[in-house]
Amino acid sequence: MTTAQFCIIAAIIIYLILMIYVGFYFSRQGSGSSSHEFYLGGRKLGPIVTAMSAEASDMSSWLLMGLPGLAYLSGIAEPGWTAIGLAVGTYLNWLIVAKRLRCYSVRTGAITIPDFFSRRYRDDRHVLSCIAAVVILIFFIPYTASGFKAVGTLFNSLFRVDYHVAMIVGAVVIIGYTVLGGFLAVSTTDLIQSIVMSIALVVIVFFGIQQAGGWDVVMQNASALPGYLNLARGHNMATGEAATYGALSIVSTLAWGLGYFGMPHILLRFMAIRDENKLKISRRIASVWVIISMFVAILIGIIGYSVSLNGKIPVFSSSAESETVIVQLAGLLSRHGVFFALAAGVVLAGILACTMSTADSQLLTAASSVSQDLLQDFFHVKMSEGASMLVARGTVIAIALVSVVLAWDPNSSVFTIVSFAWAGFGAAFGPVMLFALFWKRSNKWGALAGMITGGVMVFAWKYLVRPIGGAWNIYELLPAFLVACVAIVAVSLATASPAQDICDEFDAVKAVR
Repeated sequence: MTTAQFCIIAAIIIYLILMIYVGFYFSRQGSGSSSHEFYLGGRKLGPIVTAMSAEASDMSSWLLMGLPGLAYLSGIAEPGWTAIGLAVGTYLNWLIVAKRLRCYSVRTGAITIPDFFSRRYRDDRHVLSCIAAVVILIFFIPYTASGFKAVGTLFNSLFRVDYHVAMIVGAVVIIGYTVLGGFLAVSTTDLIQSIVMSIALVVIVFFGIQQAGGWDVVMQNASALPGYLNLARGHNMATGEAATYGALSIVSTLAWGLGYFGMPHILLRFMAIRDENKLKISRRIASVWVIISMFVAILIGIIGYSVSLNGKIPVFSSSAESETVIVQLAGLLSRHGVFFALAAGVVLAGILACTMSTADSQLLTAASSVSQDLLQDFFHVKMSEGASMLVARGTVIAIALVSVVLAWDPNSSVFTIVSFAWAGFGAAFGPVMLFALFWKRSNKWGALAGMITGGVMVFAWKYLVRPIGGAWNIYELLPAFLVACVAIVAVSLATASPAQDICDEFDAVKAVR
């Protein structure tokens, strides 16, 4: 083992030990002793932890791998419009959803998103929460798999460690602190991970520019590729020609922002803040961090292309290869002495942070769906608090195992996997959440129709309609989201109005400023 490799591994091991310690700490504090504490942290999050936990759990491995990889191959058009859509979606989610959802969930006593839907509409049979829990399981499993895939790719690319072994080790660590400390452990590790991610982004940008030969060289190389720096064109690396990125593609890509309204692991952070009046602080922190981090991630892809031309890292021709650009840059950094090797370790820990901050939140959300929403609420399985926690922890392990199986193929694309899962949640939950919070006339039948229609439409458009190509080649989130909205309105108006107590509760929440 070289000195550089030793330093990198040492930095990563220290980071992983810290994550496990956080899990032990919050376990000893009683954060895993009850469902309210395990799933929602007793609504004790401060504004900074709320902001960074939400965004760290959002910015999965695609931030440091998927987004730079896409920019490397195609230029700024697709990743740029994706980032703009996500930035706008982030801000609007914090602005219009956060406070009202926090107030509504407190008033109804909801501790999970499926639970909120059922309580909001007085669904005593818990059909809404059951369907919502199934949606969470369907889409979180591949989402989590993308994170595990990133871990395997990281160590395989850098150390030639077996892809599958690396992936399993990463999964074990994530499972460990999630099972031990629950929501508070996950949220605190998310804060730490967001800091590590930020450091990684900054270090790689400046180092990459230096290795490329300077900023002027980076711009010269990028400008030489037709459409590479054009938001309206884009570049096709396979043909070497400019691609067409018209208005329809732009609207389709901007639709990524709609997904935020339906992300259960993000929405839970709104419910968990200690004081809803502090959400304004959280919104500002979150919005600024998201904009900067995505801009820098795209920049890394552009810089990486120039470093490839300079012969310092390989030239990539596929998404599976280009998504390792930051890994390759970190490996290059490690060869410049002990200090830089430790810095490379921090960068690689940042990639792990991206993965872990999302996967832990997803596992916890899925666990709550099985234990609380399916078994206890829908199937009416009587469980003690201890038994409920045991089932929740068992669910975390089971979902992680299935995710590992799905991520077994090392050639899968992180960006592709994430985009599909993002569409699923955005279409199934986003419209239902918005109408639940802002339309008094909506009812449980409309919500149920919207949830099912949105989820099914994602699959239908992805695998049946989008392959037709041409004008039909639209990101599945947009048509599925719109169809779900129509379904909610149509079915709600065609069925009975909500009961008076539901309307009174809606008005009471609306009155909170």
